[in-house]
Amino acid sequence: MRFLLLLTALLICSQLLFAQNSNAPTLILFNGKIWTGNDAEFVEAIAITGNTITHIGSNADIKKLAQKSTQLIDLNGQLATAGINDAHTHFLSGSMGLTGVDLYQAKTLEEALSAIEKFVKDHPNKKWITGMGWQYNLFEGGMPNKEALIALDKISPDRPIVLDAYDGHSIWVNSKAMELAGISSTTQFDGFGSIIKDPEGKPTGAFTEAAGSLVEKIVPPPTTEEKLEALRIGMKYAARLGITSIQNASGSVAEFQLYETLLKQGELTLRSSTAFSAGKNTKEEDIQQFIQVKNRTKSHPLLKAVSIKFMLDGVIESHTSPMLEPYSDALPDGTHANSDFALPLEKYQSLLNRFDKEGFQIYTHAIGDRTVREALNAYEKAHQTNGTKARRHRIEHIEQCNPQDVPRFAKLGVMASMQPIHADPGNIEVWAKAVGEKRIPHAFMWKSMLKNKVHLVFSSDWPACTTPDPIRGLHIAVNRQTPEGHPPGGWVPEQRITIQDALKAYTQGGAYSSFEENSKGKLQPGYLADIIVFNQDLFSIPAMDIAKTKVVLTLFDGKIIFNEN
Repeated sequence: MRFLLLLTALLICSQLLFAQNSNAPTLILFNGKIWTGNDAEFVEAIAITGNTITHIGSNADIKKLAQKSTQLIDLNGQLATAGINDAHTHFLSGSMGLTGVDLYQAKTLEEALSAIEKFVKDHPNKKWITGMGWQYNLFEGGMPNKEALIALDKISPDRPIVLDAYDGHSIWVNSKAMELAGISSTTQFDGFGSIIKDPEGKPTGAFTEAAGSLVEKIVPPPTTEEKLEALRIGMKYAARLGITSIQNASGSVAEFQLYETLLKQGELTLRSSTAFSAGKNTKEEDIQQFIQVKNRTKSHPLLKAVSIKFMLDGVIESHTSPMLEPYSDALPDGTHANSDFALPLEKYQSLLNRFDKEGFQIYTHAIGDRTVREALNAYEKAHQTNGTKARRHRIEHIEQCNPQDVPRFAKLGVMASMQPIHADPGNIEVWAKAVGEKRIPHAFMWKSMLKNKVHLVFSSDWPACTTPDPIRGLHIAVNRQTPEGHPPGGWVPEQRITIQDALKAYTQGGAYSSFEENSKGKLQPGYLADIIVFNQDLFSIPAMDIAKTKVVLTLFDGKIIFNEN
């Protein structure tokens, strides 16, 4: 009897000990400046159990929770915040680009040609040379010209070269690529975009918008395994930048399945929400497939697809974004005066209504001020027609917006999804010339959006950007200047925002956009343990030093996925 009582007591003690250990924090970060995301609230320490934040508070209170199994990390006074949510990216394209020619850092045509030549020499067995990142201001006139084609042909006369612009809206190719695609002086393109030709009518190797498909359709597609490996490389890159969530702003079911493969294999280190691409060629069978994926993934904590993406215009640099008034650099004969929509408005409205009724969130790519207005009109009509609310529809980019349209965002519940990196003053020479002085004050109106109670969402648009690094985006949002400080006084400085508001747009904005504001975007009990640590305190350093900041630690789902030390 005494033995049985002793055995029972031991059993109860072991159960209590097990229960205590199972609730013990797996990880504690302490001695830091931890921004909870609630305005100016900071704490010293944070406790994590599994993938969830369980406690926040002082060093003394949180360290009392530690047990033998708890990992302790001393932040040494460094700043920690919720992980970055890149709310508009084309992650597969960007990841594939990491395996090709990188032209993002090229400041001159000579630097670009040097990078291309080096890649060609370093990859003698590569049959197609591909890459991305060139900027319009590398070329006189803003687009690759005859001289650039000659230089490209000199580097590689026998192997085709296809290079995407940094914004993904134009390509630059050599003569071999055009020869294989059957492009000549007589080739015409009637869709959205154009084949750029010289005064003699010969193609210069530059193609805008959908005209690029004339060449891109013959580029051998990567294999499934090559795509998966590129995504693995991309996820490691994202971890170094502090990116723990992404929202893919275009994609297909087949692309979404790549992420499902990584999830099944336990390799996914990003929370991903996908917007499927839709347009004039979307069929009923596509819509039904999108609906099936939405219904089975809408509550998944790591991987979902509940959104649809429309391309309603192009970009200002190539004059493919409709404006309320003509472009300022239009030629005397009317060339470049304005643009048609990438998708006929009637078709856009019809598809938007259908997807809105089916419960999808809508993204609309709209850069020109006329396009932004028509997107708002379409959302308003959808609300009136379907009686739907709380879809959290978005407009992407909004590089130009008539001030009269800014209050309409909040009124309609439409989010402003914007990319600070596109407003880098060092990259807007061609853009500003097309827009003109009269409209410059309406450029990238972040402060105006916040003043009008609009949900502001920040992202990179990678690879359609000079860099996906959110540090660069934060710097531009706060300073409206390049890291070197040009131009003096900032560019449209009245649209600057605070570091607190910029961080909210990069964290809470994206969480709200993906219907996850109650589980991520802040550091408080019950939220997911997606956390990053910076080497500088963004809240106290001089604003111009933001660009010098680095991410030194990244936690995803409670696990360390990047550690600089």
